[in-house]
Amino acid sequence: MNTSDLRNKRLTDSEFDELQKEALVMWSTGKEIDFSEAVEYRKGLSESRNGAKKLMEAKKAGKILLEPRGGVATVKEQIELLNYLLEVGKADILPVTFDSYTRTQRFKEAQRGLEESIKRGKSMLNGLPVVNLGVKKCRKIVEAVDAPICARTGVTDGRLSAEVVFAAGFAGFQGSAISHNIAYTKDIPLEITIKAWQYIDRLIAKYGEEGVDIFREDYSPLTGTLVPPCISIAVSIVDLIMSAEQGVKYFLQGYGQGGNLIQDVAALKMMPKLANYYLEKLGYNPDNINVFTVFHQWMGAFPRDEAQAFGVISYAATVGALGGANVIITKSPQEAIGVPTKEANARGLRATRQVVQMVDTQRMPSNEELEQECSIIEKETKCIVDKILELGDGDIVIGVIKGIKSGILDIPWAPHVLNANKALPVRDNNGAIRYLDTGNLPFTDDLKEFHRERVESRARVEGREANYEMLIDDVYAISNGMLKG
Repeated sequence: MNTSDLRNKRLTDSEFDELQKEALVMWSTGKEIDFSEAVEYRKGLSESRNGAKKLMEAKKAGKILLEPRGGVATVKEQIELLNYLLEVGKADILPVTFDSYTRTQRFKEAQRGLEESIKRGKSMLNGLPVVNLGVKKCRKIVEAVDAPICARTGVTDGRLSAEVVFAAGFAGFQGSAISHNIAYTKDIPLEITIKAWQYIDRLIAKYGEEGVDIFREDYSPLTGTLVPPCISIAVSIVDLIMSAEQGVKYFLQGYGQGGNLIQDVAALKMMPKLANYYLEKLGYNPDNINVFTVFHQWMGAFPRDEAQAFGVISYAATVGALGGANVIITKSPQEAIGVPTKEANARGLRATRQVVQMVDTQRMPSNEELEQECSIIEKETKCIVDKILELGDGDIVIGVIKGIKSGILDIPWAPHVLNANKALPVRDNNGAIRYLDTGNLPFTDDLKEFHRERVESRARVEGREANYEMLIDDVYAISNGMLKG
């Protein structure tokens, strides 16, 4: 893959064709790809499988859609799982989570896992190996399930995965050039993942130009634990701008629950506002790009006790509903144990649905504390994104690469060698996520002082020093039944 000319610019047809040639020979099922045939196949699918349409209708009606996670190795098991989540869990959008080998393009290992799963009669992979199965077998899943399916990918280079699932009729594709590299790998060049995701976004746009709408969801919960809102939102804006440049029309911004009610609601309020601000600032028409908010229920360590776990799920459902999220990604009461059963997954969905229906049209009313939090998040996010644009001389791709290398964008706990890991998050006395150390984040002096005061205030109340031990206590707090350590 040639990344020497990497910029935030729409791929030309020749650039796209070259990347496609590389992708389709990654595994034998690439031979099944026929774009024109796939377009006609998708046009023949029922509207109930159209995720973009369902998102638009729900947003207009003020309805919150629910989607779980879930993926197993074989077509038969995946169909059984999805129909159970649809019929018993009452999910609105259904997931197909990729297995770990597919996420890292290790298709030989995925093939061995698939064959072993078939031999044993149970899944030996932690997701569906879509590339190894190919278009025809993935279509069996689409045709057996009467709801939109979103590929929950985790991929670094998902070009062939995207080709397969789009031709198969999947409604959406979730992932991020930033988070699924920096937050989950060690040393894969960022340029490679950005170029691969430019291809995926351009492929989505090409389907759209033929009248087939596919939604694109980013993944900004990142590492999932104590991630400040400004970091999540900054990453989602970078993903959004890169996708908009390639022609994507339906984009879902992801945000992972932080734990403080006011802060999480403020983040959900600010995400679309900041998205539209940067779309306009960088010359994109917000009216041509439909942006949605996706709220991920708590991504950190869960309590092992199921009753306590349901408490975490129900609290998350309340926050997502009061914050007006368009989609809530649900968790199960077995998160602390391992991969949940379909029954546990459905119970998490039903518990969330109960809360969402009870909250109904209620939203968090404006108040001084909420408005202050909105202001803080807006200022912090703009500090980061504006500095990224400055580093790139207006090009967000060049800027984000330089920004991560310099710590201007610093993702907590990320394992990648490029990540600075100098900015250290910690909770304040109310459980909101602040900074023990802002590292190289380009915050103004007043923002740095705000964080210092909030953290020191907690330290005084608890009668201890604000240090790394406090941070570690916070990481495990929710699994121990509290918000802060």
